[in-house]
This record gives sequence, C-alpha cells and structure tokens, in this order.
Amino acid sequence: MYYYLYVGLAFGAGFLLVFGINLLLVDVFEASRQRAQTRLAGELRTRQRERARGSLDYKELYELAAEGIGDASVRATPRERFVRFVDQSGLLIRPGHLVGLCFGMFLLPAVAVRVLAGSWSLAAIAAVIGGVLPLLYVAGVRASRLAKLLGQLPDAFDLMSRTMRAGQTVSQAMQAVADEFSPPIADEFGYCYDQQNLGLSPEAALRDLARRTGLLELKIFVLAVTVHRQAGGNLADLLEKLATVIRDRARIRGAIKALTAEGRMQAVILMALPVFMLCAMLVLNRPYAMVLFQYPVMLAAVFASMTVGGIFMHRIVSFDF
Repeated sequence: MYYYLYVGLAFGAGFLLVFGINLLLVDVFEASRQRAQTRLAGELRTRQRERARGSLDYKELYELAAEGIGDASVRATPRERFVRFVDQSGLLIRPGHLVGLCFGMFLLPAVAVRVLAGSWSLAAIAAVIGGVLPLLYVAGVRASRLAKLLGQLPDAFDLMSRTMRAGQTVSQAMQAVADEFSPPIADEFGYCYDQQNLGLSPEAALRDLARRTGLLELKIFVLAVTVHRQAGGNLADLLEKLATVIRDRARIRGAIKALTAEGRMQAVILMALPVFMLCAMLVLNRPYAMVLFQYPVMLAAVFASMTVGGIFMHRIVSFDF
C-alpha cells in the first residue's frame, strides 16, 4: 500500500516539477517576445520619423505643401504614378531599384533560354514574363496592403471619434491610431502625424496622406477634416457616420464580388487554358508543339490578343461605385 502511495507522490511531484518548469519557460519566452516586439516597434517608429524627415529635407516645405493641396484634376505624370505605385505597396524598395530589377529579370531569363533552348521566340517570351514578374509582385503586395488599410479604416475612425469626444485634437487622435493599430494604417497615420510635427501644415499633411494612399475613403476623410477646420462642426459625429459609410461600402463590395465570382472564374479559366494546353502538348507531343515556336509573329499575336481579352474581361467584372 505504501508502495502505491510513494509512486503517486513521486508522480505528482514530477508532474508539478514539469508544470512549474513549463510555466517558467513560458514566462521567459513571453518576456523575450514582448521585448522583441517593443524593440521592433521602436525601430519602425524611428525609421518612420527618418522617412518623414527625409521627405521634408528633400523638398522644401512650400513644395510639399503645394503637392498636398494641389488640384486633384491635374493628371499625374507616368513617373509620378509609378513612384506612387511603389510607395503604396509599402515595400522598402526605391522606384529606380525596381526598374533595375525588372531590367535584370528581363535579360537573365532571355539569355538563359536562348543559350539552353536556342530559340529566339522562347527567349522573347521568357524575357517578357521575367520583366513583368517584379511588377506583378509589387502590384499584388500593393493590392493586399490597400485592402487591409481599407478594412482598418472604420475601426480607426471610431477610435478617432472617441478620442476627440474625450477632448483631444485631430492630430492626437491620429497619433492614437498610430499607437493602437497595426500596419499599414499605423504607418500611414504615424507618418502624417510626424509630418505635422516637423512643420508641415495639417491640411497639406492630410492631403498628402490621401494622395499617398489613393483611397477614396481617405480622400473623403481629408475633405471632411478640411471643411471642419474652415467651417466648424461636430467632427466626431462625422467620423462615426463615415465609418458607417465605409462599412456599408465594404458590404456592397463583398456582394459585388459574390455576384461576379462566376465571371471572374471564367476569365481565369479562359486566360489559363491556352497556356495549360501548350504545356500539356509540350509534354505529350513535343515535336508537334514545337512547330508553333517557328512562327514568332503568331506567338506575339496570340499574346497580344490574350492581353486585350484579359483587359476587357477585367473591365466587365470590375467597376467603381
């Protein structure tokens, strides 16, 4: 009897020992993770301030303010649209570096395919695909980032409304969003707050925020704040209503995606089917498929036709509201 008692006590002591060590390790790792997150957040804030300071050092204040309050009807140049396209992705890459990467990805696959396969048509196809891949990656990251930013806006406006009801200013409400939320909205609002601290007027900083992100909802927010500064009013209630409008627009956008899902799937299948069939023929009957590569003009015409068809199908299933 005492034997089973000793075994039970030993088992209980071992269990408690293991449980205590596990709790200790969890506390240690959690503390280390918290320190790492705090250090990372501090580094990101420092980098963000340096970015804002660098933008103000690169341009005079009146130039940046003129860009911020510029006429929205003036069309941007292709270079400005490309720079904005890269900035909206949130990637730490300069537009010039992206152009160099596209050029390198354009040459390397072409040379490799030409040396290995000995076909100029395959080399041209590889060059086009390689040159477009970096742009497609940046476009995908940009779309994902803007979608996440749009999803964070209603909660951010609700927080700003509650902060302003507590007696804080618009700038302090934006700082609260930068402190409480995760990127990308924390980065954008924190960057706008740092611009104001470094001397840029609030109107110019807000308009630069709308121009930098390109979201219609942020443009409405900037317009509301600008009108409020000029004419007065209850900005807290306006932000709550704007958050409701954004949620309604998100619900409508989801309904549109559901209704156009069939059309988008058809577009994907129609665009992928020729490529899939060509790859299948290269595997099943390579000599028969290689005859097509003897006519590069036909390949170019097929590629151009698929591109035009893809653009038209995208316009059919996509629209702004």
